[in-house]
Amino acid sequence: MDSILYQAALYLIAMVIAVPVASRLGLGSVLGYLAAGILIGPVLGLVGSETQNLQHVAEFGVVLMLFLIGLELEPAVLWAMRQRLIGLGGLQIAATSLVLFLIGLMLDLSWEVALTVGLTLSLSSTAIVLQTLSEKKLMQTEGGRGAFKVLLMQDIAVIPVLAFMPLLALPAARALANAALGEHAAMSLVQDLPGWGVTLVTIAAVASVVLAGHFLVRPAYRFVHSARLREIQTAFALCIVVTIAALMTMVGLSPALGTFLAGVVLANSEFRHEMESDIAPFKGLLLGLFFITVGSGMDLALLLSKPLKILTLTLCLMLVKGAVLYTLGRFFRIDGRDRWLFTLGLAQAGEFGFVLTSFAVAQRILPDQTAQTLLLIITLSMLLTPLFFLAHDQITRRMADSEPQSQADEIDEQQPIIIAGVGRFGQVVNRMITQSGFRTTVLDPDPQIIDVLRTFGFKGFVGDPNRPDLLKAAGLDSARILIVSMGERKNVTQLVEYARRQRPDLHIIARARDREHVFELYRAGANDIVRDYFDSSLRVARYALENAGLSEYEASELQKLFFHLDRASMRDLAEVWKPGVPLTKNPEYVARAKELNRELEAALLQRLAPEGAAEDTVTKE
Repeated sequence: MDSILYQAALYLIAMVIAVPVASRLGLGSVLGYLAAGILIGPVLGLVGSETQNLQHVAEFGVVLMLFLIGLELEPAVLWAMRQRLIGLGGLQIAATSLVLFLIGLMLDLSWEVALTVGLTLSLSSTAIVLQTLSEKKLMQTEGGRGAFKVLLMQDIAVIPVLAFMPLLALPAARALANAALGEHAAMSLVQDLPGWGVTLVTIAAVASVVLAGHFLVRPAYRFVHSARLREIQTAFALCIVVTIAALMTMVGLSPALGTFLAGVVLANSEFRHEMESDIAPFKGLLLGLFFITVGSGMDLALLLSKPLKILTLTLCLMLVKGAVLYTLGRFFRIDGRDRWLFTLGLAQAGEFGFVLTSFAVAQRILPDQTAQTLLLIITLSMLLTPLFFLAHDQITRRMADSEPQSQADEIDEQQPIIIAGVGRFGQVVNRMITQSGFRTTVLDPDPQIIDVLRTFGFKGFVGDPNRPDLLKAAGLDSARILIVSMGERKNVTQLVEYARRQRPDLHIIARARDREHVFELYRAGANDIVRDYFDSSLRVARYALENAGLSEYEASELQKLFFHLDRASMRDLAEVWKPGVPLTKNPEYVARAKELNRELEAALLQRLAPEGAAEDTVTKE
């Protein structure tokens, strides 16, 4: 018992320290888990052979992850994306696996080992790439969308790869794997069956999973849900996954295959989100534990004994994947900077490589020495990924300076109102202005957004509003109003500063992301500044006051007063704001904000007092 508690405390302490540090450094949680395992394993020697037993438990996190992936993949959505998924994603996996397979044969690997290595290394890191794309706000670019489709296809491809791998094991190796199962082998439903019998039982098992997910799980979940006990719902969700995993194991298939199929079948169910929230914590914890056990089992002595060889193999892997990705990017017409993002972002191996490597070792396909080398290559390639994204940033910067800016539309009209940026925010602004009888010139760098605008009968032009030549062509010299509603904070501030220098008399209305952005735009020269969600927040507060006991008139008057006083206080606070200093670290700002809040509260209560509404209509905590 003491040993179990010690091991649990050790793994949890390593997890809660290493993962936040890695995330803050921009390396992602997967590398944090690996670093934690390496630290308590090869470096400090705090864990030993018990890690292998723990890894068998932690592998269930992979099963849960694939079930959740299945829940996210509605069949109709997959069908709509089929061309890019199968074309771009499928070709990437096939081409990369083939090239790496041929290289493996050249390195004197057996064809079974070479094919396993090729399939394993063809997959990229979903966790690192998606996190980095989100942080850099690149998900909506063409390169980001292409990378997402490839990663999605790779996640799906893990299922058939896991199902296919046992076929690569030699008969003697399969016998050893079956012997290693011990008493669990007796639970097999196909152990003594002929080949055609195994096939029929396997098909029946898969069909039963699909049919049960479609016809049985829904009424069963409604029955369990009627108890109104969250822990029972969680137990039922885990019961589904464990039962399917056990069934797949008994027919000789990967547990992940069955749970993935069940997830896809249940993707359209009304309780999908509840099942996700029930299982997600277990998935995250077990998956993190799995990656820690991978890290603690790594052979660092091998890396230190052959650092040049392993680093060379890692760079060769990333070069091969990069070449395949770049070629596919050209074939599928992913151009310029987006192609480099697509190429450099997916050039690494991924976390599923750890899963497939562990599975291949368990199936006696990969020798231990080869598996250790493979794990080191996967880890190093993931560690190098942030450097590849930095390389993309440098390439993008140089291409922006050297590329002729010819992708913008030719602007053939000038109107008195210019709208820079028509996302969801700008579209509402443009609709109200144009449908009130005024004309606008709309600029946005995203062709898809402009296409949507044109579909609904509104005119717009593709082009970056921060380009001086396009802004001049749109009529900056003669416009009366400039509305800056772009999403990127930096771009909004730069455009306001430039427009104010060019036209001191121009009325500029700008969209701000937060309070500090308001202060930046105030100093940049914007006349009117609109904070995201500010007006909608006031409406919510007004509805709350109406239902708390105030009349509609009283709530409306308080809303108007709060609006005007808060705007006035923002101008006041802008005078004590210090660029680069967090608001909470600026004593002068904090003191002035508290003072203004007291004045605002007094003004609101005074407005209510004459009507006798300042009584305790709402209990104040």
